[in-house]
Amino acid sequence: MLPSCARTFGKNALIQKKALGLISAKSNYATEAPFETKAFRLHNLEQGPATNTTLTRDDALLYYKQMHSVRRMETSAGNLYKEKIIRGFCHLYSGQEAVAVGIKAALRPHDDVITAYRAHGWSHLMGVNPLGVLAELTGRQSGCARGKGGSMHMYTDHFYGGNGIVGAQVPLGVGLALAAKYKGTDGVCVALYGDGAANQGQVFEVFNMAKLWDIPCIFVCENNGYGMGTSAARAAANTAYYTRGDVIPGIWIDGMDVLAVREAARFAVDHCSSGKGPIVLEAATYRYSGHSMSDPGTSYRTREEIQEVRQTRDPITSFKEKIITANLVSPEELKTIDTEIRSTVDEATKKAKAEKEIPLEELTADIYSLDLEKQIRNIDPFNPLPHKRIGEAVNFK
Repeated sequence: MLPSCARTFGKNALIQKKALGLISAKSNYATEAPFETKAFRLHNLEQGPATNTTLTRDDALLYYKQMHSVRRMETSAGNLYKEKIIRGFCHLYSGQEAVAVGIKAALRPHDDVITAYRAHGWSHLMGVNPLGVLAELTGRQSGCARGKGGSMHMYTDHFYGGNGIVGAQVPLGVGLALAAKYKGTDGVCVALYGDGAANQGQVFEVFNMAKLWDIPCIFVCENNGYGMGTSAARAAANTAYYTRGDVIPGIWIDGMDVLAVREAARFAVDHCSSGKGPIVLEAATYRYSGHSMSDPGTSYRTREEIQEVRQTRDPITSFKEKIITANLVSPEELKTIDTEIRSTVDEATKKAKAEKEIPLEELTADIYSLDLEKQIRNIDPFNPLPHKRIGEAVNFK
């Protein structure tokens, strides 16, 4: 009797959900589902982002695809570095994907982003395809900067890099936000930096300027626990980075939860675009690799610590479990997405390895957005190199 009643009740509940439009009539999967995030910590705010949110099936598939694409590209980049095809510096983003994907979900087309040298994932999310990222890393001509920027200097529309100098992107981000205010748009700029860069004097200087002039800048501290090889607790007297703006409002976020990041970013965009000035977000996240590929990452933390985060807090695995449990997607759909991403990234990797580097005469091309200087100083001051324009200047308006 009980199993029969349970089937009848379940069938009636399914019919009700279909009637409300919460389940697709074609697939029997929910079209949206409610979720609750970890509580936010607030600074100088009476009310913060809601901890209850709704996720649509389409967004669930999009966020999963974006995070998995970034992870797969970084895995490929790590392998290319080990093969000595990528040279120089290479800072991987694996483990921090939920921060970038969550923030990107809240941005409008006219909002700007600027970040530090851990920029491959952001470059892709802002519009650079996997080949454009991997070819840039390998120094090939299909790279988004034609192979001349490398790991730390990638750009695309409304994305201003990838900056190699620690913390220098933060004042630049305030400048971009000031430009939006000056032009009279409601655009904002997201300026991302790490917990190590948070102690830079220039960061505090522009906190002050941004608040004085109510500049619409969202300061995002990606606190992955370690500035290079030094833990946050050993480097900062105040590790509550969301409070570092003094009178500027701040929010602490679980940076391993893409939905928590999205809700906080939506709150921040609304805060800045409505004329309330800047805001500081601290995303508590984790990086699986060392600071860069030359750092094994296990001399200042244990392998057990890294493994524990992978098993219990991984942003992709945990999100996958959530959306399957909520009946938004099926495991088979996600397997298909995994296969497609693997194929796309593998093909991009193959092309990036096979492509040619730019010719010597192109090294001094596109130095200036306006071709005013016809010659570029050489190492020999008496034999300057010619300047020419090849590609259209990115973000030149």
